Order: sequence, then C-alpha cells, then structure tokens
Amino acid sequence: MPTLAIMFTVTTYGTWLRGDARGWVNDGIVFPPDPQLEHADHKRLKYPPYYFPRDLRLEVGQAIGESLISRMGIIILALCVQSWHAHFVTAATPRDVSEIVKCAKDAARWKLQPDRPIWATDYDKRFCFDPMSVRTRIDYVERHNVRDHLPPRPWKFIRDWHEPTITPFSPR
Repeated sequence: MPTLAIMFTVTTYGTWLRGDARGWVNDGIVFPPDPQLEHADHKRLKYPPYYFPRDLRLEVGQAIGESLISRMGIIILALCVQSWHAHFVTAATPRDVSEIVKCAKDAARWKLQPDRPIWATDYDKRFCFDPMSVRTRIDYVERHNVRDHLPPRPWKFIRDWHEPTITPFSPR
C-alpha cells in the first residue's frame, strides 16, 4: 500500500522528557509515566525548556513552510506551531523523513537565531496509507490552530489534499 501523506511532530527542547506524565515513547514503544525518570532527565538539561513565544509562532510556521517548499519541494497539507511543539502533514514524497525534519527544525532555528537549543533531538512520524488517515491527521493539526484562535490554515502555502482516484486496471 503506498504512502499518501506523513504527519510529523517535533517537540521543543526539554518539554517532553522520558517519564513524562503524558507517557513517552522510545523506539516506537509507549511507556507509562515515571516521575523519577522525568526528574532525573530534567536535572540533566543544560538549558531551561524552550517554548515558542505566541507572537512568533506564525513567523516560525512561515519559515518552516517556505523552507520545506523551496529547499525540498515538499507539499504541505497542514501545519501548526504551538508553544512546545509543531505538527505538519506533508504529501507523500521520496525525501527521507529525517531530512524533512532537519529542514523544518533548521528553518525555525535560522528564523529565531537563538543562542541555545530549541528542539528536542527526536521526532515522531505517522505514515498515512489510506484517505481516512490523511483526513484525520489534517483535521487534527487544523484543530490545533483553531484552538489557538487562528484559521485552520493560517499560511497561504498550505495546499488542499485531494483523495487519489483509483484508475481501473485493464489488461492489454
């Protein structure tokens, strides 16, 4: 079954540690909260956790979108930037997912020019293999924007997703 889209989630530095009360993931395995582990990881942080200021979130999203489009030719179907994480849904692409995430993270870093880390090392990716999963993930990301009192699609570069049409097979 071909990939139709990919949803990415990237978190900011120090905001979702191992042991987190929301649960946490390692190598695709979801683990329960562990306050002692979270406390130990928090003590090891070299900087305080990073949160995007509300007044810069649209600018950060613009930088991420422009970079993914211009540098990688990515089609963006949904994007949101929250205080401690960002989600974006892309159309299927032959690009390596790690390169896509690096491009997005670098764009935000370049835009903000911080003197400290702003992103967590890892990221999450969810491949969409059917139209329902694509629509569900786009809706999920757009709801984040609406809850943030923004339009569902606050950037002009976000493209509509069209369900692929199935061409009937006819033997020759």
